Amino acid sequence: MDPLQLCIPVSDRSQIGEVRRAISRMAETLALAPSRRGDAAIVATELATNLVRHARDGRMLLQVISHGASGWLELLSVDGGPGMTDVQRCLQDGFSTVGTPGNGLGAVKRQSDEFDVHSTPGKGTVIVSRIATSTAPSNVFTVGAVCLPFPGEEVCGDTWRSVEREQEIAVMVADGLGHGPEAAVAARLAGGAFEDEPFATPEQFYQLAHRSLKGSRGAALARAIIARSGDVQYSGIGNIAASLVSSERSRGLASENGTVGVQIRSHVSAYAHVMPAPGVLLMHSDGITSRWSFDPYPGLLLRHPAVIAGVLSRDFVRGRDDATMLVVSRSRKGEGPV
Repeated sequence: MDPLQLCIPVSDRSQIGEVRRAISRMAETLALAPSRRGDAAIVATELATNLVRHARDGRMLLQVISHGASGWLELLSVDGGPGMTDVQRCLQDGFSTVGTPGNGLGAVKRQSDEFDVHSTPGKGTVIVSRIATSTAPSNVFTVGAVCLPFPGEEVCGDTWRSVEREQEIAVMVADGLGHGPEAAVAARLAGGAFEDEPFATPEQFYQLAHRSLKGSRGAALARAIIARSGDVQYSGIGNIAASLVSSERSRGLASENGTVGVQIRSHVSAYAHVMPAPGVLLMHSDGITSRWSFDPYPGLLLRHPAVIAGVLSRDFVRGRDDATMLVVSRSRKGEGPV
């Protein structure tokens, strides 16, 4: 399934209703039970109202996530400040400074199957709420992503995918050359090639993708396969950036020159790494600067991958291209206290 992320700026009350209606439409397409649709509406209202009343540069990112045996309706609230000085107080049941029906972030947390938040005074807050489409076994890995089009475009020339099976996960990020509809076609073709053979050898995978993208603009493409043990096989063609990040260091992962669908080498090298614990694999397109850092965000590394993607894409997006950031961890939830 092609992940489609809807971004709604939220700065006045009329946009609260827009967010609620958008999430209701998504809930209907997923055939959520009526009670869960009501939960989604409460979450949407609370998060959007908080943005109107308290935040600057607020936006809601809405998408459907399908991963392993699980599926979620995801609401990601992102703002540029002022941030919360006491997150724990804001999460207390019944605490609300805006008088909304669900009584604040405590209600959001209660209605969510997955919930996490990171807030830095002066920089802003990112909150993720996921509502499960069905009861499913826990996955070994957790994936979060932000995928946004070039400003003014209606389609995104980037895409990402993830497929998990019992002992491992495969993830990919593709960046169609340029932006707009033709770039989106190239990215979608790369996503389809990944879905056909997510765990193929590097040679098989990139040759399949190369054939699939012939006649298109072409794309930069990178794939990682992560075993339950933490062993990572990484390969890439073009300018998709990737790093393994722990509290001690960040290690960049190498890609080869070329453009999938236009010109690639007959042999594509794969590099072996080990995923740190705790730590994350981070992959992003060149719409996000490579000068990101976790240093200004205490505790961010232990947060939910969707929150990490939200924070870093907010603060390090270039604004001159499509922008995608994918984050993978081996823990299902943020390991630090919320």
